[in-house]
Amino acid sequence: YLKEEVDKDTDLGTCADGILVSAERAAKLTKGLLAYSRKQATHKKLLSLNEIVLRIENILTKLIIEEIKLKTTLTHEDLIVMVDSSQIEQVLMNLATNAQDAMLHGGTLSIHTDMVAMDSEFIRTHGFGKWGMWALITVKDTGDGMDEQTKEKIFEPFYTTKDVGKGTGLGLSIVYGIIQKHDGYIKVDSERGKGTEFRIYLPLMRIESEGAQQEAVTSPPAFGSETILVAEDDDGVRNQVKLSMEKAGYKIIEAIDGEDALDRFMKNRNDIDLVLFDIVMPKMNGKDVYEEIIKVRPDVKSLFMSGYADDIIYENMIVEQGLDLISKPFRPEELLNKVREVIERAEKKDMKGEMM
Repeated sequence: YLKEEVDKDTDLGTCADGILVSAERAAKLTKGLLAYSRKQATHKKLLSLNEIVLRIENILTKLIIEEIKLKTTLTHEDLIVMVDSSQIEQVLMNLATNAQDAMLHGGTLSIHTDMVAMDSEFIRTHGFGKWGMWALITVKDTGDGMDEQTKEKIFEPFYTTKDVGKGTGLGLSIVYGIIQKHDGYIKVDSERGKGTEFRIYLPLMRIESEGAQQEAVTSPPAFGSETILVAEDDDGVRNQVKLSMEKAGYKIIEAIDGEDALDRFMKNRNDIDLVLFDIVMPKMNGKDVYEEIIKVRPDVKSLFMSGYADDIIYENMIVEQGLDLISKPFRPEELLNKVREVIERAEKKDMKGEMM
């Protein structure tokens, strides 16, 4: 928000850019530590792997240096996988970042998708696998490559060949952890001076109709006009959520803790379309407030925010009950898209109920 409001050519614009860069680094490190400790929430859906690769391709074309040529080749096969899209994107971003570091003077980064069958011969030849059809993502670079000693350690946490301050040593251990959480496999081939190739295998899923696939991969619009009660005890987070959502057209009612949220809801019960609650708050946690609210308005739409560390128990309760959750830290557009998704899904459900 600050970046959009100040002139990019001024000192304030430069400061805003610096703040954003630092925040991005902090967010990535936080997510990295959580992913490695297995506390990062995973929200899997049936998605097209090719669609995910296309999205990340658009991002990479803007991020990688001009000296590197990005080449993407997608199979014509329909690769439907049960994945957390943001985590698979994180895997590809981490691999692309490593590839760029290995090609400082230029080269080619290739991302390729395919469908493979794991049978007895495959398992015997490769030394891993389970019977069935699998989606394959191959990420290959023409960089420096690795020796055998490095290759054996690359998935270990905090192992890095980069200079001090250039890397956390978590990138590839995060990649490994995410693929494991998705019941997949990741293998690497590399040789000094001949580049590196990562192969990621993910279980293929079957869907009953094209409509199910289309619904899974279509992004909802981000803007709206509904009234939303936002309850968050961190002033900085609450203010940023308010600014982002008001700019997108929503009317925001703020609450600073659980009791305040309940009080403000009761005063505005007929006007509020959705409640956006932090899970852990002083006085009453978000889940308890929600339980009180639905006694009055069982039809109210809800979305919870999670800060990972202190609220793992509550987070699991929410996921198990099929309620919606967005994990911090998140970008404004991620929040807006999630809010829109929750609202529109509920509207479709209401329409179906009326037709019946």
